[in-house]
Amino acid sequence: MPESSRNELTRRLRQYLDADNVIVDQESQRPYECDALTIYCDLPLLVALPETTAQVQQVLRVCHQLNVPLVARGAGTGLCGGAMPHPQGVLLALTKLDRIVNIDPLARTARVQPGVSNLAISEAVAAHGLYYGPDPSSQVACSIGGNVAENSGGVHCLKYGLTVHNILSLDILTVAGEALTIGSQGLDSPGYDLMALFTGSEGLLGIVTEITVRLLPLPEVAQVVMAGFESVDAAGDAVGAVISGGIIPAGLEMMDRLAIQAAEDFAQAGYPRDAAAILLCEVDGTREEVDQHVSQVANLFNSMGASSLTISQDEAHRSLLWKGRKSAFPAVGRLAPDYYCMDGTIPRGQVSFVLNEIHQMSEHYDLRVANVFHAGDGNLHPLILFDASDPNDVRKAEEFGSRILKLAVQVGGCITGEHGVGVEKLRLMPSQFSAEELLQLEDIKHAFDPALNLNPGKGVPILKRCQEYRALPARHQHE
Repeated sequence: MPESSRNELTRRLRQYLDADNVIVDQESQRPYECDALTIYCDLPLLVALPETTAQVQQVLRVCHQLNVPLVARGAGTGLCGGAMPHPQGVLLALTKLDRIVNIDPLARTARVQPGVSNLAISEAVAAHGLYYGPDPSSQVACSIGGNVAENSGGVHCLKYGLTVHNILSLDILTVAGEALTIGSQGLDSPGYDLMALFTGSEGLLGIVTEITVRLLPLPEVAQVVMAGFESVDAAGDAVGAVISGGIIPAGLEMMDRLAIQAAEDFAQAGYPRDAAAILLCEVDGTREEVDQHVSQVANLFNSMGASSLTISQDEAHRSLLWKGRKSAFPAVGRLAPDYYCMDGTIPRGQVSFVLNEIHQMSEHYDLRVANVFHAGDGNLHPLILFDASDPNDVRKAEEFGSRILKLAVQVGGCITGEHGVGVEKLRLMPSQFSAEELLQLEDIKHAFDPALNLNPGKGVPILKRCQEYRALPARHQHE
């Protein structure tokens, strides 16, 4: 963009935003150059930090009038490059829209702005005996707007669902700045299910400015059963046995040896360091329900060959067992200069097979991998350890990750569970979708954003117009 055009964009945005909330110098833009997937970085033309919905609306209108690309960003904890800035566009940071607008304990709902952190919602409603269900590992930092953009889950998504299952309505702004509300305060709303379309749309269709979330009553009791296993196969088989036994745990998580040892060094949670894999199974409900299910799960794990068994004795002990799991990502981060966190979903019955295949890939690429994942719903999070300063390591890590996601598709799963497509998985979309299906996704994008200015080059490969996508095999290109 010519300097004169950039100056005009800056001038017009500063008509609506304080000068300090329009960041133009590159040094101050550095914190916004990437999300948590740091291998994809760029700087925007400028960063806009609106403080109100009206200011967000004006930013959108200015960008629309000047035909300037716009990328929305939340807390920056995303793991797919979805918030990487566009070099010729505006980076719209929504962190200052951080108010909890209203809490209705009788209806069990809360209205919140997109910059509110996930954990802050539960903290705000705890006095009413309520909490917000989805709990990503980054919940202390990640924003609810980002959770909507990626349809995030967490350790308790097996029983209580993903973000899409826990929101009632969204206030959004279109690319032209038009205000819309989708969903409703009721259990259903007429017309097409736009809530499901927008949840997980990665900022490609509109900008979310307010969310009404469902709240859940705090369970009377919750306990964790932790079982160690001498093989990944045995732990994988036990995952399917829990579900087929008629128990739907609040959470069912699995970690392999490398992840166990890293988490134990970091959190000292009491994990069995010699186990090949552990399962963390939480059950909640009334005292009677929990007692019955804990006994069933413990007996089942023992019958499946568990080498160790631990049952949480009180709330502090339960929190400690979960601390190890929720600290796994930063804990593994201490083992190598960098790690590449993958996100694929597989059928539960394929857990053992896929983990063994990942082990073989690890040996082939000579890169260690720690497996931490939501075993109950088959959402894998292999953490590939590498050195980002070594171009060969970066190449191997990306190729390794691509093979894992292609394997997920081959066994009947998909290339993302909760992290999104972003930049990271864009070229893998043809592994999941046919060319005809990709064109349908493109048509949806065009319907909401005809000029392709919202988060361009992410999420949906634009087969006809996206220059970055020209390297696809010919059978995936349509002229």
